[in-house]
Amino acid sequence: MALDNIEKLLEKYFEAETSIAEEKELKDYFASSDVAQHLEQYKPLFGYALQAKQEQFTATIPLTTKKRKGIVWLSVAASVAVLFGVGLLTYDSMSTPESQNLGTIDDPEVAFKETQKALAMISESVNKGIGSMSYLNEYEQSKNKIFKK
Repeated sequence: MALDNIEKLLEKYFEAETSIAEEKELKDYFASSDVAQHLEQYKPLFGYALQAKQEQFTATIPLTTKKRKGIVWLSVAASVAVLFGVGLLTYDSMSTPESQNLGTIDDPEVAFKETQKALAMISESVNKGIGSMSYLNEYEQSKNKIFKK
């Protein structure tokens, strides 16, 4: 009768329907010396868990860290290169005569005409923006009709 029970448990085990207690019963059966002849093939399957529990990791792991001098020198070199580039860019921008010319105009009439052109361009952009605001006003009125305050 016990052999019949073990065979049923094996079928359940291979269908992944066994409980932990049933799997323990199978492990205990296959760990014993009186395993049926036709079930001998399953003995390594269940014996592996017992063997794996007894195994221990005995190798030592070195905890020393490697010093990376190359990376330190590489970061120092990168920093020097960045500082050199910023210095060169600053020197170049200060030494060119275009940087001294800030758009100043000596003749007052020409300066007045240029100012009028600039203000006209700004006025066009502002007028376009104000035209768009009429849509917002219409939206606000529609909203107030729907959601009466």
